[in-house]
Amino acid sequence: MEIGQRIRQRRKQLGLSLRDLAAEVGLTASFISQVERNLASPSIDSLRAIAKALDEPLFFFLLEPDEEERVIRRDQRRKLISSDPAVTYELLTPLNKKMEVVLTKLEPGDGSIPIIHHQDTEECIYVLEGQLEVGLVDQTYTLNGGDSIYFEGPMLRSLAAHGNGVVKYLVIVTPPIL
Repeated sequence: MEIGQRIRQRRKQLGLSLRDLAAEVGLTASFISQVERNLASPSIDSLRAIAKALDEPLFFFLLEPDEEERVIRRDQRRKLISSDPAVTYELLTPLNKKMEVVLTKLEPGDGSIPIIHHQDTEECIYVLEGQLEVGLVDQTYTLNGGDSIYFEGPMLRSLAAHGNGVVKYLVIVTPPIL
């Protein structure tokens, strides 16, 4: 099932009109209609807003509903490309579990990732390679490959590539946010 079909199906399950959903996510009813008919593709930010409004995790719209995977092969990971093509996300865990692990990659010189505050989450970031600057409410930390940091979701204020190399890191979140 295509992303648009899943959005339409869930919207109708909730008894929402196109206008209701559009008003809730700050998009036009026309655009959502085009998405539902697979004539337009939403950005990751728009899809995230739609998923939140429809009370579903982001990856619900990207996976086959009956798909239950234990092993996620490297070439079969669910990938998202943000509105900034220098940032990519790969889901390393199955959908609808109590924990989510996402592999994130920042290209050199990219700078920061927009932060969406995750209420009621516990998060851990583990840097695989490069340097990552993590800003929390009280302090900013520079992490190198092999370093990790734990925090509650609302504490996160900034994430930025540091240095000249690619930064790869894992984000472990519970409960899932995507």
